[in-house]
Amino acid sequence: MPASGGVTRNTLRQQIADALRDEVLAGRLQPGQEFTVKQIAEQYGVSATPVREALVDLAAQGLLDSDQHKGFRVHRFSVDDYRGMVEARALIVDGVFQRLTDRTAPGAVHGPPLVSVRRRAEEAARAARAGDLDVLIGYDLRFWRELSGFVANRYIADFLHRLRVQAWVFAVPHLRADRRPGDWLWSGHEDLVDAVTAGDRNAVVAVIDAYNAHSLAWADHLDGLSR
Repeated sequence: MPASGGVTRNTLRQQIADALRDEVLAGRLQPGQEFTVKQIAEQYGVSATPVREALVDLAAQGLLDSDQHKGFRVHRFSVDDYRGMVEARALIVDGVFQRLTDRTAPGAVHGPPLVSVRRRAEEAARAARAGDLDVLIGYDLRFWRELSGFVANRYIADFLHRLRVQAWVFAVPHLRADRRPGDWLWSGHEDLVDAVTAGDRNAVVAVIDAYNAHSLAWADHLDGLSR
């Protein structure tokens, strides 16, 4: 990872963390895979300090496990972990979207501010329908981050984003091993934007409920494969 003279250690730390997160989301770093600070520092051609800090950050986000003697390894989430993520996400998102569809709530969003979110929705839905996991993950994460960020405070938005990253980290190995991953990729992003734009709370709830049901059905499917 080349760094110019103007890059601070904190910036480098974030760049390394982002790069490693992308490696995990792309499936190039597999669950349970081990590595050391020295290996990552050599891979990116940087000193050990920002690498260690980046790995500690990712461990704090639940994406890596730290072993005092072996270094770090990619966390292995279970199907039950994934169900817990879906439940937590559902509880928080319900409150977020109640505010988003309340036309009297401070910060309610309508019209032009949703244009960029709609573009994200279109790209995410297109990638999901095509089964293009690499494209979908980036657009899906940005879509949800922008949409929840309109009304949720940054702590809630950050927590939801972390849940979504963890869910994708769990999902990626399973989806890449599936011969028809597109069957399990949710593509309702545009429907959700339409419902939010219309301020139709019932429609929002219906889309979100369908999304959660889709996620839990996939978890049941994975359980069935392991039996």
